[in-house]
Amino acid sequence: MRDDAPPAWWRAPLARLGAWREQRALARRAIPDDLWALTLQRLPFLARLDGAERGELRRLCSLFLDRKQFHGAGGLEVSDDMALLIAAQACLPVLRLGLHFYDGFVGIVVHPDEVVAQRSVMDEDGIVHEYEENLTGEAMSGGPLMLAWSDVQDAAEAADWAYNVVIHEFAHVIDMAAGATDGVPPLPDAAAREHWIEILDSAYEDFCALVDSGADTVVDPYGAEAVEEFFAVAVEAFFVAALPFKRESPALYELLAGYFLQDPAAP
Repeated sequence: MRDDAPPAWWRAPLARLGAWREQRALARRAIPDDLWALTLQRLPFLARLDGAERGELRRLCSLFLDRKQFHGAGGLEVSDDMALLIAAQACLPVLRLGLHFYDGFVGIVVHPDEVVAQRSVMDEDGIVHEYEENLTGEAMSGGPLMLAWSDVQDAAEAADWAYNVVIHEFAHVIDMAAGATDGVPPLPDAAAREHWIEILDSAYEDFCALVDSGADTVVDPYGAEAVEEFFAVAVEAFFVAALPFKRESPALYELLAGYFLQDPAAP
């Protein structure tokens, strides 16, 4: 059996090289104290983090900013505070997991407002139907990832209705890290995957029934479109509206808490 791992005698130098590169990146992308304080103020759902967690989030943000390339569209210029606001929200889900989930892409395109995308779909009879879709964000395998700044900058207010476009799109990125976009992120083994699917599918069926009945839901009704969208909107709610989300879907909350190693609803 082939073993691609480096030999034991080479692992320590590789680890030192990795640590050296990380320190260089942290120095290049050091976040000024006033800019970090402003970011925390603009994202009140980060207030639950303790000092060590905020320090780790800040470290991840520096590394994220060093690895990603931001591009403004439609005349928008992405400033340092805009890039950091995006980075802080993107890094929150992987606070205890690491940035490797995001290694599959580099570019982040930020539009001033929502984008109208031309779509086409073929029905069962082979007829192609074309339509327009308004997008506030989109994640694609290999990137780039698209965000509408109008929604990003309203993250504090939008948290009141469990909406966060950055977390939503990066939840899709985490989902895609396992291959197909199906609401099942990378998991350690087949048993964990089977358990995940059982909990997710049950929660999705209950959620769709609520939406079909016209009931108000904490999770965005858009999640009823498909199970992968349900996963993304559930992750949004988990991080920005944890208590009401836990009351609405306790089993799914516990599943996400175990995966992300965070308990945002904890007192």
